[in-house]
Amino acid sequence: MTTPSPIALSATHAVHNEVIPARTPWSHVLRRGQTLRVIDTEGQQALDALFYAHPNTAERYSVQDTLREQGAAYIALGTRLISNEGRLMARITADSSGRHDTLAGCCACESNAVRFGEATQYQHSCRENFVLELGRHGMGKRDIVANVNLFMNVPINTAGDFAVVDGISPPGSYVDLVAEMDLLCVFSNCPQINNPCNDFNPTPVQVLIWDTAGD
Repeated sequence: MTTPSPIALSATHAVHNEVIPARTPWSHVLRRGQTLRVIDTEGQQALDALFYAHPNTAERYSVQDTLREQGAAYIALGTRLISNEGRLMARITADSSGRHDTLAGCCACESNAVRFGEATQYQHSCRENFVLELGRHGMGKRDIVANVNLFMNVPINTAGDFAVVDGISPPGSYVDLVAEMDLLCVFSNCPQINNPCNDFNPTPVQVLIWDTAGD
């Protein structure tokens, strides 16, 4: 599924252009009306994302309200990200990948140990990235809610079972999100090396922000 942006967005016109290194956290306040593009530069790299209203971070992304609103299990073109107060936070306006998850959650040291053995317990994880980055904004572990996993392939079978499998995003895949309110975006460029969500090789992603789709 490939859906280009309705208006070409040029990197030269971006108000913010940054590479998030492999395995690292990142955060930024996205203003209402701005477009955020996340690019999977090398392919098959999952990026875990949390969204909070800014500055009222008690309002945050709700997987339950989002899935109920759209009646579908995946994040895709046209998805409306809904907050725990039932308000529209953002819309997915372009998607060249076609598969994004919001059910599998983020990896953690504890879940690594359970799934992959005690030897993996102290490997870095998205939960630890989130804790580090949320601390910069006066938040902590209790503020981590169910997240969006961009570019992560989590098929669901007819019995309702799901598993993380090989990603399908080729190099240069991107997804565009338009903010419908001021948003604090908190990302973890997933460091997982024990399942195939990152092709067992975490790589950088790029983020660009434009003031409007037409600028």
